[in-house]
Amino acid sequence: MADTIIKVEDLSKQYRLGEIGTGSLSHDLNRWWYKIRGKEDPYLKIGETNDRTQKGNSDYVWALRDINFEIKRGETWGVIGKNGAGKSTLLKLLSKITAPSTGLIKINGKMASLLEVGTGFHGELTGRENIFLNGAILGMKRKEIASKLDEIIAFAGVEKYIDTPVKRYSSGMYVRLAFAVAAHLDTDILILDEVLAVGDASFQRKCLGKMNDAATNHGKTVLFVSHNLSQVQGLCKYGMLLENGVLKTTGNINKVVGEYVLGNQQSTHIDVSQIPRVGPKSTDFFIRKLTFLSDVSNIYENEEIEFEIEFDCTASIQELVLGFSIKDTLDAALIECRSTSSIPTINIQKPGTYTITTKLNPKLAAGIYVLNIGARCLNGPLEYVPSVTNLEILPNNKEEIEEWNKPSAGIMLMPSIWTLK
Repeated sequence: MADTIIKVEDLSKQYRLGEIGTGSLSHDLNRWWYKIRGKEDPYLKIGETNDRTQKGNSDYVWALRDINFEIKRGETWGVIGKNGAGKSTLLKLLSKITAPSTGLIKINGKMASLLEVGTGFHGELTGRENIFLNGAILGMKRKEIASKLDEIIAFAGVEKYIDTPVKRYSSGMYVRLAFAVAAHLDTDILILDEVLAVGDASFQRKCLGKMNDAATNHGKTVLFVSHNLSQVQGLCKYGMLLENGVLKTTGNINKVVGEYVLGNQQSTHIDVSQIPRVGPKSTDFFIRKLTFLSDVSNIYENEEIEFEIEFDCTASIQELVLGFSIKDTLDAALIECRSTSSIPTINIQKPGTYTITTKLNPKLAAGIYVLNIGARCLNGPLEYVPSVTNLEILPNNKEEIEEWNKPSAGIMLMPSIWTLK
């Protein structure tokens, strides 16, 4: 269609693992022999899924496998996924930095990429000289660069250092200048890979505003890779989720972020003992297990949630308080509950394993939330376990599941019912 600016069909990228150069002589000869006979590369038939947590048995790995999507002109897309999911590989393929192993990429327009801090900069040249150098690399003519020079310098906020060699710049100054050049290019597509992580908060807001303006008012298409879900949701309308080199889902950005945060379907029984603690760690107290007593796979708005926490005590504990908090996907606390709502004082007199049950109606809008557990006593904090599990609350109208609204941040101290066994 005329509106389509990027179309990707059956895109795959394979890499060879190990300490290698361009490939062994035997592999190169084998590839050549297959090629002159008009046959497919034999090494594209082998290779493992790109799961970096598992030891593989093959020398080849698929960084991307059978990726298909279309992007319309003027759309803003966020690309999310865990480290090693294939996000940067995808952007390098789109930017023509590397070639695909199989598949097609069709691009209808000019593209500018900012994949690393200071890409295309020369350390011995000044900031002003690098603006012209980087602009030329990205396809701008000298006259065009000169006409936008003052605007680029003002946006970067490095006027004082513009005639200083960039080798003396901090990483933040680097990214300011590099982004300013890319953002002021007369291009149709802007591709960014985690570059805003280096800048300070005010510059990040400035960049997000610039990209939003470019998409909304100037029809530019933006592809943005970031682990900062707040930035992705704030800028992008659409998203794609990559997992081990495979495109898992695409669509509305809130839906995609929700699926990323939710991960696998929630388990009724969670082994909390395997989850890392944050902050002080008590030798007398240890949270061992969390078990949902309500159906965690189908929680709807205004429904009650009930679960129990199992913990070990190796000594007597005075005035024990257990609690939990519920946060949204942007790590904003929404609800906090404490056992003191029902049990003013819990005194553990002898060592043992104990279970405490709680139930509440969180009264949260439909969305994805994160559950955290903690405990303290008379002498101070005992332990805090973040991100124990994710909770998916569904709309009462099941037909509106795709239309989640992000909940507003703000902590609430909710009443809840607790029972110690």
